[in-house]
Amino acid sequence: MDTPRWFPDELAHAGAEHRDPAYVATYDRKATTDPTEDVALLRESQLGATSVVVDLGAGTGTFALAAAPFCGRMVAVDVSPVMLAQLRANVARLGLRNVECAQAGFLSYAHQGAPADFVYSRHALHHLPDFWKALALSRIADVMRPGGVFLLRDLIFSCELRNVERAIEAWLAGAAERAHDDDAGQIGWTRAELEEHLRDEYSTFSWLLEPMLQRAGFEINEARYSPSGVYTTYVCIKQPAVG
Repeated sequence: MDTPRWFPDELAHAGAEHRDPAYVATYDRKATTDPTEDVALLRESQLGATSVVVDLGAGTGTFALAAAPFCGRMVAVDVSPVMLAQLRANVARLGLRNVECAQAGFLSYAHQGAPADFVYSRHALHHLPDFWKALALSRIADVMRPGGVFLLRDLIFSCELRNVERAIEAWLAGAAERAHDDDAGQIGWTRAELEEHLRDEYSTFSWLLEPMLQRAGFEINEARYSPSGVYTTYVCIKQPAVG
């Protein structure tokens, strides 16, 4: 699957912080991501010993490392060489032999071998504008077998247009007090960081993304909209090609 020269530089879209070793070193403590629910959901969807899983935007490998013991092949994909270096160190530390690491993005990942049974992505697709999201979703469908499961979590706004400002302000009000361990207060994503996300990254609306998923060849089996209207989870099924 060749990447045309007119495609964007996904590493640049990912932001400078993802190329910063100091940022990546504290990322897991800051993100506090718990993969338990996602692993359980895929296991309920028949994730098993022969399954091929692709984790797009794998970061330091929180999900990939948790799901690897339950599948046959895990391909952890991230555009950042710094994130991948940490991921590879984590794989080596745990002695996992079925995890492969690939430096690529949604638009440049070239899958090899048997089609993916599962594709997973959490809080990564928002780095692409909507035009490129649509192409990325089509490329995801291309690497999957019919009937495969695509689990997508992201900052996808399900609130009505007239309620956007209210939803955003409520979300920002719950931001962490500090970004690093050397300050006082709760560590996590600060208001300034969340505001930067809104200004500079590309979260979209659910009513824009859902037609993209369907046109890419997915059936939306389940959509979970957060009470805040800011986060959405999709469980999608790759449909057989028509014609």
